[in-house]
Amino acid sequence: MNIGLASKASGLSAKMIRHYEQIGIIPPALRVESGYRYYTNDEVRVLSFIKRARDLGFSLERIKALIELWQNKLRMSADVKTLAEQYMNELDRDIARLQSMRSQLAYLADNCHGDNRSNCPIIEGLAGMR
Repeated sequence: MNIGLASKASGLSAKMIRHYEQIGIIPPALRVESGYRYYTNDEVRVLSFIKRARDLGFSLERIKALIELWQNKLRMSADVKTLAEQYMNELDRDIARLQSMRSQLAYLADNCHGDNRSNCPIIEGLAGMR
């Protein structure tokens, strides 16, 4: 199928498909005589895999590793699980950091009168005066 059909089938834009080829996440597609890219059903499955992994927030580096593991019939599921758990740990740290940021901002906002006064705990907090 051409890149337009591969795009629709995988959920990735044609631009992203070309980008993933360019940076080596996927090998360059075969080209027909007219020069258009041609994708097999197996290649579209890989593109769909990439789309789902990106939707979960996996980095391109990890997606490349996951594709290699997926295509390696001798892989150990422990390797896949380790990669997923490493990413979950990073997500947990990011969530904790975001929750802390939100708590700090909520504290500042709760202490702001939000009226016509010029003093503002939010500005003072950001300026390090609080």
